This record gives sequence, C-alpha cells and structure tokens, in this order.
Amino acid sequence: MKSNDGMRSNFALAWPLAVNALLVQSMLMIDTLLVAPLGELPVAAMGIAATIVAFALGIEVAIANGIQLLVGRAYGRQNQADLAVAYWVGLIINVATAFLFFVLISVFSGDIVAAITSDIALSPLVESYMSISKYVILITAYTQVCTAFCNGCGSSKVALKGFLIELPVNVLVSYILINGLSAFKGIGVDGAAWGSVFAVLLRAIYFYYSLKIDAKVDLRYPKSRRFLTEIRLQSLEIFPIAANFFVLSVGATVYQLLYAQLELFSFVAITLIFPWLRAGTQFTNAWAQASAISISQALGTVNARQLRDFVNDCMRVGILMSMLVAVVFFILSQCMPYIYPNIEIETQLALATIAPLYIMLPVIRAYNTVSGNILRALGESARVLKIHFFTQWVMSIPLCAVLVLYFDISVFWAFAMIPAEELFKTIPFYKYRRICMSRYCI
Repeated sequence: MKSNDGMRSNFALAWPLAVNALLVQSMLMIDTLLVAPLGELPVAAMGIAATIVAFALGIEVAIANGIQLLVGRAYGRQNQADLAVAYWVGLIINVATAFLFFVLISVFSGDIVAAITSDIALSPLVESYMSISKYVILITAYTQVCTAFCNGCGSSKVALKGFLIELPVNVLVSYILINGLSAFKGIGVDGAAWGSVFAVLLRAIYFYYSLKIDAKVDLRYPKSRRFLTEIRLQSLEIFPIAANFFVLSVGATVYQLLYAQLELFSFVAITLIFPWLRAGTQFTNAWAQASAISISQALGTVNARQLRDFVNDCMRVGILMSMLVAVVFFILSQCMPYIYPNIEIETQLALATIAPLYIMLPVIRAYNTVSGNILRALGESARVLKIHFFTQWVMSIPLCAVLVLYFDISVFWAFAMIPAEELFKTIPFYKYRRICMSRYCI
C-alpha cells in the first residue's frame, strides 16, 4: 500500500461513509426541528425516549462495527466463505440483541421512564414515543449488518443510496404525521416516531433487493462450516471490538440521563445540540472507520510494510477535518436563534453558554477517534476498551454524576465533562499508538 494510493482509496471509501452517517444523524435533527414548534415538553420527551432507543441502536452499531472489520479482512483475502459466515453470524447476533431490547422496552418501559423522570406531564409522552420507536430497533438490526457488509467490501456507496431514498420519505411522512394534512390533524410527537419506522423499513427493503441482485455478492452459507461453531469463533472477535463501542454508547446514554436531572431549559438546550454534535463528528468518524477498513484489508493480504506513512497521514487528515468542523460549529452557534426561533429565552441562553465547549469538542475527539480505530484494526481492541472504560467510567462519569446530583452545577460545567473526558484520553492513545506501531515494525 503506497501512502498516496492508500489516501485516495481511503477518501473514496470515507466520503460515502461520512454522508451516510450524516444522513443517519440528520434523521434525529429533522425530528427535533419538526417537533420543536410543539414546545419544550415534546422536545424533552423525544430527547429522553430517543436516548433510550439510541442506547439499543448503539449496541447494534457496535456489533456491526465488529462485523465490518471481519468482512474487511475476508474481503482483503478474497475469501467468499468467510464473507458469508461473517454476514450470517453477525445478522443472528444483531437480530437476537435487537429482540432482547424490544422485549425489555415492551415490558419495562414504564419502570424505565419512571426511573428517569417523575414529571407527570412528560412521562406519558416518553412512553408513547418509545412504544413506537422500539420497532426501529428491530428493523435497524438488519440494516446495520447490511451496511457493515457493504462497507467492509468497500461498497460504501450502496448504503449511501439507501439513505438518499430514505431521508426525503422520512421528512415528508414525519411532517404530515406530526402536523397533519387537510382533514388529518396530526398526532404530534408520535408522528416523528412513526415516520422513522416507515423510513427505516423502506431502507431495509432496499438493502434486501440490492444484495439479492448483486452478482458479486454470494451470501449462501458454506455447508462445510458448522454454524454454532462459527458463532462461537466469530463472537470471540466481534465482541471485543463491539465492547469498545458499547462502552462509548452506554457512556453517552448515561451523560444524557444525568443531563435530564438539570433544569428543563438546560436539558432541552443539550437535547437540541446533541444531534448537531453527532452529525458534525461523523466526518472524522467516517475517516477513522475508512482508515480501519483499509488497514484491515491490507493486513488480510499481509501487505503491512508501508502502513506507517499511511497511518500518519490518516491522523493528519483527521485533525484537519475536525478543525473545519469546529469552524462550522462556530457559525452554527451564531445561527441558533434563527434555527430555533420558537424556543424560550432561557433555552437560548443555555445554548449560548455551552457554545465554546461544543465548538472545541470535535478537535479533541478527532484525535482519539482516529487513534482508537487504527489500534482496533491492528488488533488492539482490548487496549482501546481499557482506555475508554477507565477515562469514562472511573473518571468522567462519576465526576459528572457527583456534580450534577449533589452540587447543582450550571449547564456549562455539566456539559464540560464531555470534552474533559476526551482530554483524559489523548495521552494514553498517543502512548499506545506509538508502541503498537513500533511493535509492527512499520
């Protein structure tokens, strides 16, 4: 792999991943924009419900990321049997996980919501939204595996086309269901949930037919491979990779639940900015994922001699992208009153208060994201997991919980725990990336 050729290949893989991920996050942004005119209470309800659903979806994404690297290695070796095994094992694991969350939400949604909020007016809205959004969890289990398979094979444009079909349908259906049309009066915040269900179902149908008609894709399971044995073997590789993403997903959910304990206007402000944060960081996330896929494919062909230059270039490009995102976030901070003109003045003040924090966050996070994905691709998933677990669960989240629950701190210091966590991670990521590169002698 020549560095220049590798960078061109990485860009070709990364830009569909970035647009794909941006469209995923834009669904929540669109829902937020459509629901915002209904008032603070519906926005808060959607924020809490979406956080719980996002936790389940985060686990599915985590499993899919593990599958993606396995598919990348099999694709690099041009091993069709391993590709089929990775797909079917991943699908069974992801669907089983989704079904577990579906049952838990169906049975315990009332208890979950009661543990988060005691607001009598808010709780019914949250439960209603969750009762619909749980179907998104089931359908997304399939689409995430298909997305991981396509990305691992270098066909990231296939997933992108699916979202280009899904997004306008989601906007149109959600708008009609929320606000009504003609004699139909609309169903409020629940309309956003039903719009997402319909749109995700449409994307699942697209994936099914896309893979079915692709002559290059053969997903027939090899008869010589015992399925239960393969589940055990593949799980040993998938779960350590997935665990890294699991820790981050759970941590993000816990942060959101802690922020729900702040005053309503502060929580609404954070709920409004979170979709923009997720969307903005998708560019560097996509670059990091593309880098990991490229490295996995190179290792699959035992072509690792020139990876040092490639890895260094990946880091530089990732940081440059994050600086551009920070500039966009600064512009965004100045446009918030125009984007959300109907929110209360207290919410606008809270958004202005946390603006310096979310502007600087992408730059710090980008270094850790690219470093972590490179280490995972080089087989250091356990190391990355330890870094994430210690900095998040031993340091940042306990500190945030104490400050929010016992010291009644302002929204600025509560939100500051997220960039603080990223700062904690930079030193171990820098150290172990250098050690790992030295060990591989590249």
